[in-house]
Amino acid sequence: MAQTKRKRRTKHRGNAAGMVESRGRTGRAPTASERAKTNKALRSDRLDRPPSWRSAANRAGIASVLFIVVVAVLQKNIVMALAIGLLMFAMYVPLGYYTDAYIYKRRQAKKAQGKL
Repeated sequence: MAQTKRKRRTKHRGNAAGMVESRGRTGRAPTASERAKTNKALRSDRLDRPPSWRSAANRAGIASVLFIVVVAVLQKNIVMALAIGLLMFAMYVPLGYYTDAYIYKRRQAKKAQGKL
């Protein structure tokens, strides 16, 4: 037996530039839990997390590896690049942590005052 009722096709419309745009979601509006967080909310969540030594070490590690690669390529001396990279890592970890801690404390104080 042949199918008598065809499925509805979604319509596409071209705009003035010739681009074809699909209609998008036409059903019910998404609930709050289904909606993705906005960039502002994501940024706020990230800035409200207290600093950690692990995040500081990760950041210092990435910077040190990039520095070692650049120095090794430019100077052709891998031993010197590794020595400077290890020294740089040892300095960057506490520097990054205490910088993050300062910014975090300042942000929390502003939040407590109601300025954010």
